[in-house]
Formats: sequence, structure tokens, C-alpha cells
Amino acid sequence: MAVAFTFPGQGSQAVGMGKDLADTFPEARRVFQEVDDALGENLSKLIWEGPEETLTLTANAQPALMAVSLAAIRALEAHGFSLKEKVAYVAGHSLGEYSALAAAGFVSVADAARLLRIRGNAMQAAVPAGEGAMAAIIGLEQADVEAACTEAAQGSGHVCQIANDNGGGQLVISGAKAAVELAAKLCTEKGAKRALMLQVSAPFHSALMAPAANVMRDALAGVTKHAPTVPVVSNVTVTPTSDPDEVARRLVEQITGRVRWRETVEWFGANGVTTLYEIGAGKVLSGLARRINRDIATSAVGTPADVEAALAAFA
Repeated sequence: MAVAFTFPGQGSQAVGMGKDLADTFPEARRVFQEVDDALGENLSKLIWEGPEETLTLTANAQPALMAVSLAAIRALEAHGFSLKEKVAYVAGHSLGEYSALAAAGFVSVADAARLLRIRGNAMQAAVPAGEGAMAAIIGLEQADVEAACTEAAQGSGHVCQIANDNGGGQLVISGAKAAVELAAKLCTEKGAKRALMLQVSAPFHSALMAPAANVMRDALAGVTKHAPTVPVVSNVTVTPTSDPDEVARRLVEQITGRVRWRETVEWFGANGVTTLYEIGAGKVLSGLARRINRDIATSAVGTPADVEAALAAFA
């Protein structure tokens, strides 16, 4: 009987997220102020008032989602909740791994915000606009998607690889635009239910992100790091660690590597986790978890009512 906390990634953002947490809990409001101070701008105003197209920009969405997740954590902690005592593991989907690590004390909230701003800008700058693409492949076995990516890469001479294994029959491929378009066509021919080109600004989690990985290696070297109080299950290795240097290496590898979310949820189930809490905006990870392992209960903590319910459950 163990609990894991999971933290959402890009795509879960929505204008107004976290506002009720900030209005209800002074500790939550302080998180947003910390992020604003760290970035030297009023990101909170953008989070709560929009416009949506500006909030959705990678460099804004990443620190914004972290802020909401940490606001929820601080609201719990203000009422006596202890992550170290109550939670066996933490994990986050892509940028959510930074939220998980900030919650577990690996870096400060301010450093997490600055790192995510650097990460967002570096990922955006790694590939010129329009040259990369991503596509969601629904209802096709992983081996068939791998084969399509390999064939497309060889046929086009460009990068194409699986970027996200989200579970529930959903894989996301990433790489050069021509290669991804070809792979999506091949996946349809192999029997995929859908092959949907995604509206993204860059080919995330592909080898084309190597320049961003180099930027993050330097950025992570420049911040104070502590052993996380709760082991973090890495996106790229699907194994837990509390070693600060190993955590930093995995964060660098994550930029170009696959987000192995299906395997992460399966790992939780195999290692005694019976409940997953999704901390922050939305319920995307809860939905994925239910499709991957129906034996694991899920619960979201993103509103004051959710905080109260979680505190009652942990009492």
C-alpha cells in the first residue's frame, strides 16, 4: 500500500489554473510570487488572465505548470502534510519531472522556474520553426510504430523516433517534418486507428533537441542541488534515484530521450503503488493511468477542494 505523486506536463495548462489555490492558501500564493520574482516578470498575471496563446508558448507553459503544482504541494504542507513521510515515489511527465523534483527539494522553486524558462527557450531554439514535427499514433503496437519510424528515417534521411509512450495505445513520434509525415502515413498503412499531426512548436524528445540538452547540462551545473527527499522515477530510465548528480544527468538525457510514461505507471504497479495523485493542473495523467493499470486508484489535487480531500485521505 504505497502512494506516488505525479506531476503533469505541457498540454495541461489552462488560463486561470491555480488562481483558487492562491486565493485560498497564502502558502500557494507565495509560490507564484517566488516564480514571478525568479523570472523578473508577472507570470502569475498571464497564468490567471491569459491570453491563452501566450500562456501556451513553451517558455511560459513550462514554469507556469510547475508553479501550479508546487502551489498545491505547499497548500498540503501548510496543513501538516509531509511528502517524505506519506509518499513513496514521485514522477513527472517531461517538464513535470522538474515539478516533482522541486516538490522533493532537489532544487528550489526559484531555480526550477529559471531552469524551465531556459529549457523552454532552448527547446524552441534547437530547431528552426517549421522544420520539425510531432504526431500522435493511436491504436498501433509499439514495434510497428518503431518500424515505421526507422523506415521513414531511412527513406527521408532525417530524424524520426518515438518521443512519448503515453500508454492506452497512444504513442507520439517526433523528428524532422518530412520524416514524421512519412512515418504517420506508414503507421496508417500498418493499421493505426489514427495518425494525427500535433500543433507543436518543435520536435520535442528527439535527437534534434541535442542543442537544448547541451544548454540544460550547463544550466543544471550552475544550480544548487540536493538529494530529493522522495525517490524520483526517471522518464528515461524508469528507475528511482535520489542521487543529485544522477538526477541531473537524467534530466539532460530526457531532452532527447523518450518519455516512458506507460512503463512508469507499470513500474509503480509492480512496486506496490496503489494510489497515484496528480498534483497540479488538469487530469491528463490520471486518465492515462486508468488506461494503463486499472488496479491503481487515481486522484487529482489542483483545487482547494482537492487539497482538503487529500488531507482527509492522508489523515
